[in-house]
Amino acid sequence: MLEQLFINNIAVIERASIQLSGGFTVLTGETGAGKSIIIDAIHAVLGERASRDLVRTGAREASVSALFSELDADTLAMLDSLSIPREEDNTLLIQRDIRAEGRALCRCNGAPVTAAMLREIGPRLISIHGQHESYELLSPEIHMTYIDKFAGLEALLEDYQASYRRLRELQRDLEALNADEGEKARRIDLLRYQIDELEAADVHPGEREELARQRDAIRNSERIAGALERVRGLLLGDDSTDGLLSGVSLSAGELEKAAAYLPELESPAGKLREAEYLLEDVDSALSGISTDFDPEALESIEDRLDLLYRLGLKYGDSEEKMLDFLANCKSQLHQIEFSDEERERMEAEYEAEKRKAIELARELSNRRRKAAGGFTEQVKKELAFLNMPGIEFLPEIQRVPLYTMGCDKIQFLVSANKGEPPRPMSKIASGGELSRIMLAIKTVLAGKDGVDTLIFDEVDTGVSGAPAAKVGQKLKQVAQNRQVLCITHLAQIAALADNHLRIVKRVEGERTYTRVEPLDFQGRKQELARIIGGDSITPLQLQMAEEMLQKA
Repeated sequence: MLEQLFINNIAVIERASIQLSGGFTVLTGETGAGKSIIIDAIHAVLGERASRDLVRTGAREASVSALFSELDADTLAMLDSLSIPREEDNTLLIQRDIRAEGRALCRCNGAPVTAAMLREIGPRLISIHGQHESYELLSPEIHMTYIDKFAGLEALLEDYQASYRRLRELQRDLEALNADEGEKARRIDLLRYQIDELEAADVHPGEREELARQRDAIRNSERIAGALERVRGLLLGDDSTDGLLSGVSLSAGELEKAAAYLPELESPAGKLREAEYLLEDVDSALSGISTDFDPEALESIEDRLDLLYRLGLKYGDSEEKMLDFLANCKSQLHQIEFSDEERERMEAEYEAEKRKAIELARELSNRRRKAAGGFTEQVKKELAFLNMPGIEFLPEIQRVPLYTMGCDKIQFLVSANKGEPPRPMSKIASGGELSRIMLAIKTVLAGKDGVDTLIFDEVDTGVSGAPAAKVGQKLKQVAQNRQVLCITHLAQIAALADNHLRIVKRVEGERTYTRVEPLDFQGRKQELARIIGGDSITPLQLQMAEEMLQKA
């Protein structure tokens, strides 16, 4: 159940803390007061897309927090699966910050989460029915989902859809294997040519880098030889000059002699002797380096680099990519050359998967047909209560080839007037009829999803008079076992609520502010009178409002 909703800097709502309770709660207010903003805030906290335009003008960020209590075992298990910490009292606090610049932040019980995770949790917490959902009834594709939910077919549908996806994959693979034989022969020739060319080149990872290093060494062999000669001359000296090695050795010897009289000289003497050994190692390494390069080697390296460059243009700009291309060519050639064996294996798998998909589709279809009668009878019963007693409401079920939803096409046919044949809803249903049909369907499905909070956003669209009172009674009935929130413009519905919140907009200076006020009996009477007669409230309207509340 949604216990508290806190809104900060969302559009015209600077700050609002809304306390909610169980039962039937209505929200009323003048057009433009901010009722839709509250729905937008709830959508945001459930992970739906939150536009930066929601942030109040002049504010850097907005935030919405929602506190839910009395979570059921399935919801708690979902929190565990998403690594969201539990609270001792089994409550859930969802917070979402929306920034004018930068990314939005989401948290559940203090732990950071993604908007996608909120969208996964949201359907377990709140079911929102807005005006657009009524118009979804005009799309037959939606109708079958109601029967599936009524019959509890979600798991069976998932199994079928997994089988159907695999069936389509196998079909595509078989079509590729059964390609034109001429095209297959051309493909084999091309693959063999590419394989032969790459295998003949005998490419090795890192080869171009090593060849480039060798090429640079050959091209600069004279510089290298000159450097080696000069360094070794400095180390060894010549007939007229002692080298570094000789000087360091003599220096070490002198200090070693003096250290006999002054021990502090032992360390410097040792370091000089170590330097002598290091210089000898350097000379030994330099003497082993040859600078006699074969000019033909340079030509061979250049040819090899040119070959690798040309191969790189065709098969990938690195040795690794060329080798990957070679492996892929071999795999494709193997598949084509052994396509007959592969085709037999895949055809057997395809037939087995086809039998499985057909069996699951038939089971879906049979269970849908069995459930359709009970579903339509319950919907008609609800519609009769909603002042549509003579309505004909029945499902038209057609058998079709396999597709993602099985082997059925289902649409609801309606006749609102006696003597008229049932026709698709898009042909005859008015806005008020659509609202009541959707409310009837929601009522029938209310106990199927385990959601404790239902929100109806202007479900009274196109409804007035006695039907409006029946809509209110139905909402109150649904609220006996769960929390129902309803945004309404009708006094007949508002009078039946257990709790009444008024949304008020005011202008202060150059800014607009919206606040949410809980109403007592007198406040409800004033608000119902305003809904009935507008801003100029008369004693008669107040009397009518009081009678409506007392009757409720």
